[in-house]
Amino acid sequence: MLGFGKKSASNGQGLPGASTGMSSSDLAIFQNILHEKTGIVLTDSKRALVESRVTQRLRALQMSSYGSYLQYLQEDKSGEEMVQLIDVISTNITNFFREPDHFELLDSTLESWVGQGMKHVRIWSAACSTGEEPYTLAMTVHKHVLKHRLDMKILATDISTRVLAHAKTGVYDDKLLAKIPDPLRSKYFRAVPGQGGTKFAVSEQLKQMVMFHRLNFTVFPYPIKGMFDVIFCRNAMIYFDRDLRAKMVREFARLLKPGGILMIGHSETLMGMENLYRTIKPSVYQRLNDGVDG
Repeated sequence: MLGFGKKSASNGQGLPGASTGMSSSDLAIFQNILHEKTGIVLTDSKRALVESRVTQRLRALQMSSYGSYLQYLQEDKSGEEMVQLIDVISTNITNFFREPDHFELLDSTLESWVGQGMKHVRIWSAACSTGEEPYTLAMTVHKHVLKHRLDMKILATDISTRVLAHAKTGVYDDKLLAKIPDPLRSKYFRAVPGQGGTKFAVSEQLKQMVMFHRLNFTVFPYPIKGMFDVIFCRNAMIYFDRDLRAKMVREFARLLKPGGILMIGHSETLMGMENLYRTIKPSVYQRLNDGVDG
């Protein structure tokens, strides 16, 4: 059960929009649903965002009120409509080489690990959005793969099926490649025809390094086998409440090898939750050797 609480107040005729607005009771219901299902905290200040995104689903389903949509959502036993709602609500802001110091640190850390004899490396991009982060990771580590014949795999996950579909295609507008250094852009992208003009496709050698899967941060334990050397979870936890963040941080520790690295966004911190980690620098943490219960 989704636990919608009290009955929706929307029962007017015609498609809801700016003229009718979403009632406070409907907003509260959607806030509760999305917090329960995704962990995302949508404050009252996000009313316009929630209203506009939910209205997209009403238009797609040709429904006339928020109340009828909530009933449909509750009665959809397949869960597919919940996936669609999460897709339209999710805000995905990303770009190639975002917060570049993290990739510089990854590069130097890999050089050190390889020098110590490491041959197998596993990296997780835990909130991969439309793929810019995992493909940046692949560009960063590929030279090490070639030079040292590393067994390198990158797992990329997101809750949104929409952005995962985009990421899997690996095709981007020219303007999105602006932060990629020219040598890497020339090496790893090729021009392809696309709607609205020329697009650029990620090379197959990078795509083969990345595996995309859907993952919901609120469902524990995470259905992942194996252990990671590096986890990137950047600019995602800022959308969640403290309780979920603490659970995520502990789960990351369970899935990190001792000595492994967790990188979070520059605007985020593990303050008060870092007992399983050593702080390397702000936003970068190293997994301690202490045991972590499963």
